Amino acid sequence: MALKAHLVEARNRLFVALIALVLGTVGGFFLYDDVLKLIIEPVRQYGGEVTFTSVMGPFDIMLKTSLLLGLIFSAPVWIYQLWAFIVPGLKKKERNTALAFAAAAAPLFILGVGMAYWVLPHALKFFISLSPDTAKTLLSTDNYLPFVFRLLIAFGLAMLAPVLMVGLNLIGVLKAKLIMKHWRITVFLIALVAAMAAPGGDAITMFALAGPLFITFATATLICHFNDRKREKKNAAMESANAASANEASTLPEAPDLP
Repeated sequence: MALKAHLVEARNRLFVALIALVLGTVGGFFLYDDVLKLIIEPVRQYGGEVTFTSVMGPFDIMLKTSLLLGLIFSAPVWIYQLWAFIVPGLKKKERNTALAFAAAAAPLFILGVGMAYWVLPHALKFFISLSPDTAKTLLSTDNYLPFVFRLLIAFGLAMLAPVLMVGLNLIGVLKAKLIMKHWRITVFLIALVAAMAAPGGDAITMFALAGPLFITFATATLICHFNDRKREKKNAAMESANAASANEASTLPEAPDLP
C-alpha cells in the first residue's frame, strides 16, 4: 500500500475505535456511582477518607471514571483495529490465527485490570498503616483516583505484551530465538513491575502478580517457537521442491538441431 492509503486506513480505524470508546464511555457513565464506590471502598476499609478539593472535582472525576470504563468496555474494538492495522498483509490462514489472538487480547486486558484492582487494597493497607494513630488519612480525589487509573491501565496494557509478541512473530519481525536470547531482561522487567505494584515488601502479592505475567510470556514464547519451526519446515519443503524441479529441468534431453 502507498503511504496515502496507509494514512487513510489509519484514519478510518482510529475513527471506528473512537466511536467505540465514546459509546463505552456513555455506558460507563451509568455505572459511575457503583464503580466509584468500589474504588473508594479499600480506602475506607483501612480507616481513610477520600475527599473532593474543588467545586468541579466531582464532575471531573465523573468524566475520568466514565472514560476509564469506556476504555475497558471498548477494548475488543480498539485492540482489533490496532491489530488489523499492524498485520494487514497476512495470508488467510495466518489472518485467522491472528484474529484468534486478537480476540484473546481483550480478556487479557480485562484480566490485567482485575489484577491491578486486586492488588490495590494491599498497597493501600501498607501506606495507610504508616500514618500515626493520632492522625486520619485524607486522600484527595485529584491524587488518589489518577493513581488508581494509571495502575489499572498499566496492568491491562502489560497483559497485552504477549499478544503483541505473537503478532510480530506472525509477520516475521520477532523470532523465538531472539526472545529466548533476552529472556533475562524480560524476567527482570516483569519482576520489577510486580515489585512496584506491590509496595512494602509484600512478597506474596508480588509473586501473585508476576505469576500470570510469566505464564503469558512463556505461552507466547512457545507459540512463537512452534510457529518458527513450522515456517522453517515450510520453507525447507519449498526449497526442496524448487531444487527438484531445477534438477528435472537440467536432465531433460536437449532438442535435436534442425537441418
